[in-house]
Amino acid sequence: MKKGSIFGLVIIAVAIAVIISIYSSSSSYGSFSDAKKTESQLSVVGFLDKQKELHYDAAKDANYFSFYVKDKKGGECKVIFRGTEPQDFEKSEQIVLTGQMVGEEFHASHILMKCPSKYTKDKVNVTEAQAKSASL
Repeated sequence: MKKGSIFGLVIIAVAIAVIISIYSSSSSYGSFSDAKKTESQLSVVGFLDKQKELHYDAAKDANYFSFYVKDKKGGECKVIFRGTEPQDFEKSEQIVLTGQMVGEEFHASHILMKCPSKYTKDKVNVTEAQAKSASL
């Protein structure tokens, strides 16, 4: 084989390895029970439990927000978000949380909310919130 052909095959192999590593490290969707079984990031789709307390006290800790979510399989979990409470959070129809379980709590690093639009009946607004970087 020529050196150019070998070099081309090595480049292709490295590109395939990079693509595989990117897709394997990206978060996948699941439920809270799935999140308890894994240590990697997982996205959970659910609905805000409006019967339970939302806790956000900006005077005490502006980067601590907790609430309860029911996933699509019916599992419920307390969610901790290290950031401010997103605007119109209580009005959200559906929530997509990205994070991982820590003990019995789900620590979300990213929140995506789907809220009804106040301008049209049939449209849905999508709002995102990103957690602050945790400095330990």
